[in-house]
Amino acid sequence: MSAADATTLAPLVLSDRINAMQESQTIAMAKKARALAAEGVDVISLSFGEPDFQTPQYIKDAAKQALDEGYTFYTPVPGYPELRQAICDKFRRDNQLDYQPANIVVSTGAKQSLANVVLSLVNPGDEVVVFSPYWVSYEEMVRLAEGVTVPLVGTLENEFKVTAAQLEAAITPRTRLIMYSSPCNPTGAVFSREELAAIADVVARHPHVHVLADEIYEYINFVGEHVSLAQFAEVKERVITVNGFSKGYAMTGWRVGYLAARPEIAAACEKIQSQITSGTCSIAQRAALAALQGGRSSADEMVTAYRRRRDLVLDLVKDIPGFRTNVPSGAFYIFPDVSGYFGRATPAGPVIESAADLAMYLLNDAHVAAVDGAAFGAPDCLRFSTAAADEKLREAFLRIKASLAKLG
Repeated sequence: MSAADATTLAPLVLSDRINAMQESQTIAMAKKARALAAEGVDVISLSFGEPDFQTPQYIKDAAKQALDEGYTFYTPVPGYPELRQAICDKFRRDNQLDYQPANIVVSTGAKQSLANVVLSLVNPGDEVVVFSPYWVSYEEMVRLAEGVTVPLVGTLENEFKVTAAQLEAAITPRTRLIMYSSPCNPTGAVFSREELAAIADVVARHPHVHVLADEIYEYINFVGEHVSLAQFAEVKERVITVNGFSKGYAMTGWRVGYLAARPEIAAACEKIQSQITSGTCSIAQRAALAALQGGRSSADEMVTAYRRRRDLVLDLVKDIPGFRTNVPSGAFYIFPDVSGYFGRATPAGPVIESAADLAMYLLNDAHVAAVDGAAFGAPDCLRFSTAAADEKLREAFLRIKASLAKLG
C-alpha cells in the first residue's frame, strides 16, 4: 500500500443530529458582514443582538478582585451558593417571586439554561409550542431534543403577540412545553399583565404542559411594568424562568445566565450541565454577583439610550416606503415586514424573492447587515438591531432608504 493510500480518509459521516441543525442566522450574517469589512468595505452591522455598551466598571473591578482573591478553581455545577442566593433576592425584589437556591441553576449564558430545560423535559415526538416570531435558537433546541416545534404566529396588528385563544387551540395531549420571550427577540413586544393572566388561565387547564419563559431582556423595557408568568400562583410550579446578565448589564462576553424552576427540574438541568460544561466560569460568577448587588442603575441608564435610539429609528423608517413595523415596547430591535419589496428587481437584474434576498441586497449595496426574518419564523420580515450609536443608526437607515429606491 502506498503512502498516499495510507493517508486516504474514508468519507466523513456526521451525526443525523448535527446534519438536522441549522447554523444560527444571526451569527451567520455577522460572519458575512465581518468578511466584507475585512475587504475594506464600510459595513454597518445591525445583525447581532449585543449591547454596544461596556460592562459597568464596578463589575469589571469585581472580576479583578476575584482573581486577586483566588477564585480560580472549579465551581459548584449550579453556581456559587452566594450567587444563587443573590438571584433569589433579585426575583423577590424585581418579580415578587419567592425562590430558594435549590430552585436556581447558573449556566454559561441564558442560551445554555434554555437548552438545559428543553433537554430535560422534551422527549422524541413531544410537541413544543413556540410563540412566533421567536429567537432563532428555540427551534434548533427542540430539534436537538427530537421534539416537534409547533409555531404559533402573532400578527403585526397585535404587535406580533400570540393570544390566549390561539394557545388554547394549539395544545394537544402531546404538548409538553411552551416557549416564549418577553420582551421579545426579535419584535420587542412585551406581554401585559392581562395578556399573561389569560395565558396562565389556559396553562392551568392543561396540567401536562410546562412553560419556558425567556426574560433575558427584562430590564430593557419601555412600558414600565415587567410581568413574569411565574407570578400567577396557579402555574408557578410549571413555569421555568430564564434570565441572565448579557443584556441588562452589558455582559455578553462573560457568559452567565440562570434559570428558576421547581427543584426537580432544576436538579435535572444541573445533571445535564454536570456532564457537558460543569460550573460556569468562577470569575464571571463573581462579576455577576457584583452586578446584582449593584442594583439596576446602570441598566436604567442604558434603557434611556435604547429608548432614544428606538424612537430615532422609527422616525427614520417612516420615510421608507414598504416598511411596516410595530412600535417595540422593549429589547433593542425593529422587525419590519418588508414583503412589499418582493418581486422587485435589483439594479443588477436579479429579483428580490424573499427577505433573505433583501438582506443580501442591503448588505452588498447599502453595506448594512440585517437578519432574515425566516430564521425567527417570520419570512416576510427583517430584524435590525438598534444597539448602535445614534450616528451609525442614522447613516444605516439613510443608506437603506437609498438602496431600496433603486429597486425596479
